[in-house]
Amino acid sequence: MANNNAKGWRRVIHAFGYSMKGLKACFELEEAFRQEVFLLIPLVPLALWLGETPVERAILVGSLLIVPIVELLNSAIEANVDRVGLERHELSGRAKDIASAAVFSSIAFCLVNWGLILIPKL
Repeated sequence: MANNNAKGWRRVIHAFGYSMKGLKACFELEEAFRQEVFLLIPLVPLALWLGETPVERAILVGSLLIVPIVELLNSAIEANVDRVGLERHELSGRAKDIASAAVFSSIAFCLVNWGLILIPKL
């Protein structure tokens, strides 16, 4: 639980700790998140190398980083839905499907950005 009494830097430090705890949990429990993180390792340096301008580098790297961010949100939604109940329910399925569609959309966004920047260079 969040520490409601913390103020200033203390609150920031607590928030950082909760964020690290969330990243660790997602990395340990979510295969898709691990795969995306492992893809970032070679792709971020590649993006920095392939981008000719600072704007191109920012678009290439930024579009890569959006994918695991959306995956974190997807995992949070799925965990919340599963906590409520494991029985099948139309709304639970819809929430999970929409969150999954957001991940798909972020991947498509990334691919479009990379294509728009790199294909003309070929």
